[in-house]
Amino acid sequence: MSDAARPGPLRGRRLLLVSTNYAPELTGIGPYATQLAEHWAASGARVRALTGMPHYPSWRLEESYRGVWRTVEIRGGVGVHRRRHYVPPRQTALKRAAFEASILATGLVAPPPGRPDVVVSQMPSLAGGVIGARLARRHRVPYLPVVQDLMGAAVAQSGIRGGGRTAAVAAAAAERYALRGAALVGVIHESFVPGVRALGVDPGRIRLVPNWTHVQGPTADRAATRARLGWPEGTPVLLHSGNMGLKQGLEVLVEAARLAPGIRVVLMGDGNQRDALRARAEGLANMEFLEPAAAEEFTDVLAAADVLAVTQRASVLDMSVPSKLTSYFTSGRPVIASVADEGGTADEVRRSGAGVLVAPEDPAALLEAVTKLAADPAAADALGAAGPRYVARHLSREAGLARFDDLLAEVLRDGQDSGRR
Repeated sequence: MSDAARPGPLRGRRLLLVSTNYAPELTGIGPYATQLAEHWAASGARVRALTGMPHYPSWRLEESYRGVWRTVEIRGGVGVHRRRHYVPPRQTALKRAAFEASILATGLVAPPPGRPDVVVSQMPSLAGGVIGARLARRHRVPYLPVVQDLMGAAVAQSGIRGGGRTAAVAAAAAERYALRGAALVGVIHESFVPGVRALGVDPGRIRLVPNWTHVQGPTADRAATRARLGWPEGTPVLLHSGNMGLKQGLEVLVEAARLAPGIRVVLMGDGNQRDALRARAEGLANMEFLEPAAAEEFTDVLAAADVLAVTQRASVLDMSVPSKLTSYFTSGRPVIASVADEGGTADEVRRSGAGVLVAPEDPAALLEAVTKLAADPAAADALGAAGPRYVARHLSREAGLARFDDLLAEVLRDGQDSGRR
């Protein structure tokens, strides 16, 4: 039975989703927010999304939205209300604060009309979390934030310029405001629970709602894709896909390419550090920068690589679990994680059985792992095959959306019970 035909507790409900990122953005939080809202709309709910203008991961406003201050679109049965905001081309603590402040101002001044039954917000955006809390209080309805990143920890751990103690304290204060009055708080990974508890949230109100894979498995012939991309057989290809920001610490891949000219290192995507990385890689014939792949060929490109890299600065522990992992696992290729051993990203790679861990910011250690996998294709294939199995067991879209349905139903049920009392 289709979502549209399935009766359920959401039919006729009025839901407001607050998420700075939304379609047509193809990476990061946008695809999850979009699929969630459209799923709820297909289930019979009346869904509105309050969001920003498309800008991620390039941190440049999409051309078709330039000069637009407010707009309403209908996407997949969802009323998408966009509000203009500042987009900083380079990340500093001050510019990030201006970005969040502009989202907060336009979102609170011009929210979507009407009274929702529930307000849901996606949080790495501090402003989105505060907007969701304020609108829920204004309408006296339950509020459900979902923590995708911990921004207070991010300011302290990501290496963003100007991200000292004062900035971290301010970010944590905004998170505390956004979370403390919530009916329930969703977290995408258990490594976030201590940080959320430290912000004053009762552990009995925290629910685990992992992200799901939002892409389809590869379908194209792997050799044909490699030939199209100009990747010769016999040359190991190490690929990183996704945002090129500060917290990724992608300099380790540039230095790995410098140390091993026989390995092709590919950075596919965009982000505010792309130009700096290109400058650092100047003169390296085995270093390649690709634009983000189109949705229909994305996993085919991932599958054409020999090894997929996820990297983070050594300081990144409990602030973030990269959304790219769900796509990596779907592709069926082995993952090398150059990340802190005690962080949530390392936990997820270990749990999947689809990759190996190496010390962060250590190009020699990363190269040693790549070389071992290149020399043992059977071992590499065995690791890669574990990824789709892990996705099927734990990260399917159906399972992920069902967890959110259960979370929303619990919020609605508790709200009704409170009203009776």
